[in-house]
Parts: sequence; C-alpha cells; structure tokens
Amino acid sequence: MNPSSRDNEGQPPHGRKTIAIEQGGVDEVSIVPWTMMFPRKVARKMGITRKWATLIVVLTGLMTTSSTITVLVVSLQTIADDLNSSVNVLNWSITGPMLAFGVVGPAYGKIGDLYGHKKVYVYGLAFSGLFAFATVFAWSAPSMVFFRLMSAVAGSATGPAAMAYINRLFEPHERVRPMGLWSFVTAGAPVLGVVMGGPLVDVIGWRMIFIIQTPMLLIAALLAWNLLPQTSREKNVKFDIWGSVTLGFGATMFLLAINRGHSWGWTSPAVLATLVSSIIAFYAFVKVEQAAEAPLLPLSWLRQGDLMLPMVIQMLLNFAYMGGFIVVPQMLENGLGMTAAHIGLLVISRPLLFSITAPLASFFTMRVGERISAAIGCALMVLSMILLSTIRDGAGDLIVVLGLGASGIGFGIAGPALSALVSNNAPEESIGVAGAMQQLLSQMGAVLGSTVMISVHEMLSGMGTVESYAYALLSGAVTSVGALALATRLNSTDRSALRLAEQ
Repeated sequence: MNPSSRDNEGQPPHGRKTIAIEQGGVDEVSIVPWTMMFPRKVARKMGITRKWATLIVVLTGLMTTSSTITVLVVSLQTIADDLNSSVNVLNWSITGPMLAFGVVGPAYGKIGDLYGHKKVYVYGLAFSGLFAFATVFAWSAPSMVFFRLMSAVAGSATGPAAMAYINRLFEPHERVRPMGLWSFVTAGAPVLGVVMGGPLVDVIGWRMIFIIQTPMLLIAALLAWNLLPQTSREKNVKFDIWGSVTLGFGATMFLLAINRGHSWGWTSPAVLATLVSSIIAFYAFVKVEQAAEAPLLPLSWLRQGDLMLPMVIQMLLNFAYMGGFIVVPQMLENGLGMTAAHIGLLVISRPLLFSITAPLASFFTMRVGERISAAIGCALMVLSMILLSTIRDGAGDLIVVLGLGASGIGFGIAGPALSALVSNNAPEESIGVAGAMQQLLSQMGAVLGSTVMISVHEMLSGMGTVESYAYALLSGAVTSVGALALATRLNSTDRSALRLAEQ
C-alpha cells in the first residue's frame, strides 16, 4: 500500500479530512488518539484505528435506535387488545417512526453541518431514550403512537451523523466496506427488531422492551459524548425550516391517504382532502426550494443522474424489502396460523443472510463496480417477491426461508454499492445533506411499501387472506423490476485510485 494512505498515529495522511475534538475555550484542536484507549498490542492485533473505532461507536448508537422501530410488528394484535384499540391504528406506531426517520433526516444533516455532528448525534440518542421511557406509560393507542413517533424523531439524528462520519473518515475508494456496515445497521436493525419482538413480548411484555431500551440509549449517548470526535463546523450554514415543514407535511398527508383510503373510502371527503393537502404541500416545497438560500434539497440534484439514480433505486428496493418485512409476518400469522416464535425463527433468515452478505459484498463491488452489484441485488429482490407470493396454505418452511433469504442477499449486495455511489458523487460541501436525502428516500420507500402492501391486502381480502397478501407482495416485485431497469444505467466509481494504492 502507498505510504501516503497509511493511517499513522496522530498524523493524518496528506489531503485527508480529519475529525477533531474541540477543547473548551481553546482555539487549537487535536486528533483523538484512539489506539491509546486500548492496549497497543490488542489494538494492533484487532486492527483498531481511529476511523474504525469511531465507526463502531456511531453504528452502535444507530443500531440501538433503529432496532426497536419494528420490534412490535409481530405483536400488534396483543398490544391492540391491551390498549383497547385495533391493529390498523397501531400500524402507525411502526410506519410513523419509519417516516420520521426519513422526513426529519435532511434537517439533521443541515444541523450537523452547522453545529457539529457529534452534538446532534448525542442529543438525538438522549431524547430518543427519554421518549422511549415515556412509551412505558402509554395509556392509549394514540399516546403510544405519539411517544414512538417522538422517540424516532429524535433518534433519526443518528442516521445522517453516522453517514457524515463515514464520509469524513474514509476516502471515496474506501467507503464501500464501511457502507456495508452502515447498510446492515439501517436495513438490518429493523428486521432484527421483528425477530426479537415476538418472543420478547410473549416473555416480558411490550412495555418491558422500552424499559430495557431506555438505559441502553442513555448509556450510548454518554459513551458517544466521551468517545466521539467532533466534526468541523461549516461556516455560514443556512437552515431551510420551511422546506422541512412542507416536505414533512406533504409526505405525511400522502401516506395517510393511502393508509386510510380503504377504510374511509377512496372518494370520501376526508381522503380527497388529505390528497389535495399533500399535493399543495409538495408544490409549496418546490417553490420554497427554488427561492431558498440554502435549500434542503437542491433542485439541481434532480438533473444529476449519478447522484439521484442510486437514491431512487434504493427507494424502490426498500419498497419491496421493508414492505415485505411488514407483510410476511402478518401473512404467516393471520394466513397460515403460525406462532410468533415460529415466525421469528423463519424471519431471522433475512437479517442473518444480509449481515453475512453486506460486508462480503463490498469486496465483490470493489472488483466489478457498483452497477453490476446493484443489478444483481435488484434481480434477487424480484426473485424474492415472486417466491414469497407463491406461498399458500400448507406451504413448507423452505419456500419462506428461500424467499426471505433472497431479499436479504439482494439488499446486502445492492445496499452498500448504492450508498457508496451517493457519497462518492455528492458535493463535498453538501455531504451531510446528501446522506440525509438518501435516508429520506429510503425511508419513504419503506413506508410506501408497507402502506401500499397493507392497502392492497385490505382491498383484496375478499379473495382470501393468503391470496390477498400474495398480490401485495407482487407490488414489491413490480418496484424491484423498475429498480433493476434503472440499475443498468448506473455509472460505477472509478477505482483507479484504489488500484494505485494497492501497487
């Protein structure tokens, strides 16, 4: 390896952006000596460096906030009975936080650029823990949805902050591997929540989950405050408040209309008013962004295919991945009569294969390029949705595992490649905003997938429970085919810098 790219103790390579910690009342900054925090022999044997230690810290906090978003998926009926409500209402305790993670993300990207991503990350963890504790005392379905939503609003700060640390610590040709870990956490943690949720609710009850989560979040915030280096602050950063408000309101109204369309009636005044409100809000968002001094989403990005295509592809894949992740457990429980424990054992095949594939796929991507990796991942997602749609009464566990496993492997291959393309093509001065926009579109795809698939199931429920879920899953196959078509138009990152470093 070229010596200039070596991560020397206390001396960053020439030309690389450094992460610094602020000394109270002192103008000078110093580099965090990570390997001094561990015995030197252990650090050398484990390969712990500043940048990888920092990555471990930020991803641990992100995992803690993300995993409980979906921990209640398999147990919604149990909680609905406890709170004298319905599953349709409590679905918002899942889709609401998923939406919050995306909609609020761009704002946190800007705030992090302005005040430093360390502060945003730590405060996000801390307030997420406080609202998790409040969830323990939820007295009704609306109160539970509200506390879960506010916890997610705070916790969504961890996503853009983690992306910002990766982009500042790793050179473009190095980012595929850390992006593999980032993708595992952002996509794998919610799926792990499903696996753990059913057994945990059966054994300790749903309120105990948040009693356990609260100290985990607060401890993670304390560790991050003491261990994370501060990122440099950007000067003259402007915060687009009205852009955040109009985008968030428009997305919420649009998803509410889709979610309530079947129950309220697609031509009912309430649904039509909600749709019109969303259209007006999106129009206002465009006008605000055109006039904003520092827009939340620079509209010029929409004409940059190398930047927007990976985001759109990831959104379409997340439609299928997370939509199927919501629908499949319900199909297995309500359609096939499986127990929560049985479902958990089957569903674990997806995060298990994802966790194995995502880190390993980075080596493959660095050899063949992001376009081929993305195309292979999209093709496997299409296969997954088709396999899962063939499940009928009496189906064996094997077809379920194969279908779920194909989506885990597919997203594990495509996710890191798409994330790397976004970070490599984003302007350096807007790297935080680009990461936040990627999170927004990804979460929008996830919420759209779960909302649309549930709506398709409800509309077609008259033909049979399993059959209606099957058609819902086919909608995920359609979006995955669209993602595959777009993936063929991607331009892979130039790896010449990596090849020179290896010589």
